[in-house]
Parts: sequence; structure tokens; C-alpha cells
Amino acid sequence: MPVECRRRTHQKGKAMPAVTPIRVLRRRTESNAEKGFTPGTASQASLRQGQLRALEQGRSTPRPGEPVRLRAADEEAEVRALTRGTVQAAMEVLAGIRPVHQLARRLDPRCLAALQHRAALIRREITRTGNPALGRLHRNSVVRSVRICEVAEGTYEASAVVVDDVRARAVAIRLERSKQVWRVTELVIG
Repeated sequence: MPVECRRRTHQKGKAMPAVTPIRVLRRRTESNAEKGFTPGTASQASLRQGQLRALEQGRSTPRPGEPVRLRAADEEAEVRALTRGTVQAAMEVLAGIRPVHQLARRLDPRCLAALQHRAALIRREITRTGNPALGRLHRNSVVRSVRICEVAEGTYEASAVVVDDVRARAVAIRLERSKQVWRVTELVIG
């Protein structure tokens, strides 16, 4: 029995028949239609909000049938988020908990091959020595901070501080925009 029905039972003191979720949904949509709410009303409200935002930013408003254009995100915030995500994913590859091919779209082939080689070396050394400290080397990595610097138009260099179970390390990264997509062209993990 849904929680909603239990509340009603306790409040009124009467037993209510069990209600299936489909019946509950039908009742809600019927009551919403009686109140004048239709699914198109929500999209019209979001269109009005988009028009108000456009007016505040000094742009012309979109026409009623035209989709609302989304504004571009702040480039530095986008680069910072990409850096944080890429570094976190690279550390997970080195820890052996993420497959390297998940970074294929973001890293250029040379960086991807270098990361794959380093991960293979770590795995081989762990199996060769059986050292438990090596097994914890990149575990539970957390990106603590990210600093970015625009070198040229469409090119950023960033550094990140990563802390794991054993130590803290620095990661340097270079991102370049090509065809509206950010690619990592350099990745150096300390």
C-alpha cells in the first residue's frame, strides 16, 4: 500500500482500499485536467521564463513557436570542470577501477597511450611484487583543487592537486579547443 494511503488511513481512522500506482496516477491527471492544467502549460511557462531571461540580458525574445536558445557556459568554468573530471578519471584508470577507453574521446591518442602504458606498468608491478602499498597507490583519489590559465585563444593549461590514500600529487594538463570540442593534448601525472 502506498505511503499516501497509509497517511489517510491514520488521519481519518477509516480503512481505505489498496490503491495501485496506476489508479493514483489516473486520478492525479484527471484532477489536474479539472484544474485547467495541461502538459502544454508547463512548456509555455518555461518559454515565458526564457523570454524574461532574454529581455534581462538585452537580447530579443524568441518567438512563441521558436525554441529558447541556451546561453554558452562560461569558458573558464567549463575548462575547470573538464580538467577536474579528466584528472579524476585518469586517477581511476591508474587505480584499475576505470577502463582507459572511457577517456578516448577526451584525450588525444598520444596521451591515451601514455596513460594506458603507465596503468599497465602499475598493474604488472603489483602482480610481480605483491606489495600492498602499491595496491593502495592510486586508491580513493580526490581532486582537491584546480587552477587554470589561458595560454592562447582556445588553449588552456591547468594544474590539479590530487590526494589519495598514500600521498598527494600534482597533475598538469593542457586543453585545446578543436571544432568546438576540448581535447587534452598533454597530461603529466606527478
